Amino acid sequence: MSPVADPTLRHERALGRAGAELVIGVDEVGRGALAGPVAVGMCVIDPRRPGVFPVGLRDSKLLSEARREVLAPLASAWVRASAVGLASAEEVDRLGIIACLGLAGKRALGQLHAAGTDVLRSVVLLDGSHDWLSPSLTTPLSITTRVKADRDCASVAAASVVAKVHRDRLMIELDNVTPGYGWASNKGYGSSAHFDAIELLGATDHHRRTWLKSERMIAQPS
Repeated sequence: MSPVADPTLRHERALGRAGAELVIGVDEVGRGALAGPVAVGMCVIDPRRPGVFPVGLRDSKLLSEARREVLAPLASAWVRASAVGLASAEEVDRLGIIACLGLAGKRALGQLHAAGTDVLRSVVLLDGSHDWLSPSLTTPLSITTRVKADRDCASVAAASVVAKVHRDRLMIELDNVTPGYGWASNKGYGSSAHFDAIELLGATDHHRRTWLKSERMIAQPS
């Protein structure tokens, strides 16, 4: 198997040549988890003067937890601005996961705007082929999608690492508050131990109950 190539700034530079003043790389984390929020990370770069991104930066899924912890502050220092927006498990149950990706993304954009990023003059670069962000916005933005942008585009790889570390830390904190589900290790995803804990202890307010019902995993009251 050939090694995975490191991300580059080729695509972001091309967007700059096409007129983008800023590029906002975007990636989501926690879409498939059974517990905890879904998170959308955003990292802003100037595509004409992007600087040098951290050595070893990659899609968060290709990095160990220890490497992500090292790279997250380096990625945040490299970019002009970064933000992570969240949508809760209750919102996922009520609105659906795609709508919550948009909601979390809208919240991240709000953070960037409050910090001084001109989002209206930026091009938003989404990982994947589906624009889930536009339906959540009242003001249209310039949004482009790219399959495997988290692997190939440094701004999106940075967003994936920043979002992953942010959400992982939240899940570790929740594990301290609500122990028994192994969230410090499984981060809310559906490990065997997590399913066993749900059967034994029942679901919490941090679980996506509609998802658990589909798995027929919510413990019935005695």
